[in-house]
Amino acid sequence: MLVPFNVRDFLDRAEVAYPDRVGLIDEPDQPAASWGSMTFAEMADRARSQAFGLDRLGVGRGERVAVVSHNAARLLTSFYGVCGWGRVLVPINFRLAPAEINYIVEHSGASVLLVDPELEAGLSGIKVRHRFTLGRESDELLFPALRGQVGPEPWASDENATATINYTSGTTARPKGVQLTHRNCWVNATVFGWHAGVNDRDVYLHTLPMFHADGWGMPWATAAMGCPQIALRKVDGAEILRRVAAHGVSILCAAPAVVNSVLDAAVEWDGAIPGAGRTRVIVAGAPPPSRTIERIEAELGWEFIQIYGLTETSPLLTFNRSRSEWDGLGTDERARKLMRAGTPAVGTTIRLGADGEVLARSNTVMEGYWNQPGESEVALAGGWFHTGDGGVVDEEGHLSILDRKKDVIISGGENVSSIEVEDAIFSLDEVTEVAAIGVPHETWGEMVVALVVTAPDSHLTEQEVIDHCRGTLAGYKCPKRVEFRESLPRTATGKLQKFRLRGPYWEGHTRQVN
Repeated sequence: MLVPFNVRDFLDRAEVAYPDRVGLIDEPDQPAASWGSMTFAEMADRARSQAFGLDRLGVGRGERVAVVSHNAARLLTSFYGVCGWGRVLVPINFRLAPAEINYIVEHSGASVLLVDPELEAGLSGIKVRHRFTLGRESDELLFPALRGQVGPEPWASDENATATINYTSGTTARPKGVQLTHRNCWVNATVFGWHAGVNDRDVYLHTLPMFHADGWGMPWATAAMGCPQIALRKVDGAEILRRVAAHGVSILCAAPAVVNSVLDAAVEWDGAIPGAGRTRVIVAGAPPPSRTIERIEAELGWEFIQIYGLTETSPLLTFNRSRSEWDGLGTDERARKLMRAGTPAVGTTIRLGADGEVLARSNTVMEGYWNQPGESEVALAGGWFHTGDGGVVDEEGHLSILDRKKDVIISGGENVSSIEVEDAIFSLDEVTEVAAIGVPHETWGEMVVALVVTAPDSHLTEQEVIDHCRGTLAGYKCPKRVEFRESLPRTATGKLQKFRLRGPYWEGHTRQVN
């Protein structure tokens, strides 16, 4: 028997198994009227009503519905109400500039656009067939009260149909629309939830933007297990601690910068840290410094879990969680082990190309880039997804990401991982941000330069940074120059834009290697 996967399966299961359990607590402080607390049965009814509302508008199967919103119940419902009945959800990064959002709406061919009220003024010039401001207007037309009397037109599930299109943030070119099928999303959510040990005693906090790779699939994985989900509109370290305390949060996903905000807030927290001994935080986006991992365990009492993946892989590829064999290790040694990307997730195969690029095969790998067959062919050449990341697999079978291939520094014929240099410098208490880049050098080809942002009132010197690195790194890896900056450029999703940092040093060069 073959029953096609549909992402709606996760909410269908919650409605049957946990109908009266609170499934979602909407963000209370938002410009649109909050939906408050909803049971899983109410969530499922809202999803059906959204699908029915799209039916009434004449939005056909396969049409794209774009949403520009902070974390909120209406966006979360759309992962079911849009995708579950055969339309395609396009969750857009609300931090992007209006011109960038307009490009995504046009490129995806979205026929429906839903916009958070806070963002409406800046996006008023974007034209689509059906446009709504999230709130009372959209609720009346797209989330009508069905009360069991009527329902949406049925859709014969097709697991190979596109469920979502997520646009990559990009660093050098226009963003690309990553087509994820129902099969991609279903397998990712199931495998992710299994590895993370999600169960019906968990409470999930949406610190991760739902627009980012479909919230890594956790909106689906946690619903299937009956976990209440807490929508957090805007990230703030102290507010995260308050939500953990108020709702008994036991699991959350975050980029390293979010974790750092919680660590900073914990210093000023009055009393025991919420979630100590219970909460686990799943981190991805960049390998955090080992010092950060140690602090999560020592200062928060939270479990640190590292994953690696990309939007194009739904995103999970590898998983790294502390295991019983490491229980006797010191916190520093365990932190170094947890810095690695981890071992392949169930159903995923990882190998390294001849140039060290990480290649992957999995049911979570995208269908392709929306309307970009040439880009898709390059990314999926040879039946493997080409990540663009350079890595190494150690004797324990764990993958470590050394760099984006274009960020590897080659000095004196030796490869230098900028991440390793950055980790060494970041261990200095006064350092808040750091980027290691390679710049042309007549003798060594490239030399390591560290661009450092320090805390206010810091008196850290260039020589102190260099001397510190010499105590922990091989000589060829140490920066030959340190420059202090007020800030470092990042994309809307927090990725460091190293191409902008390197640019001035490489002017006049025809190649970006030396």
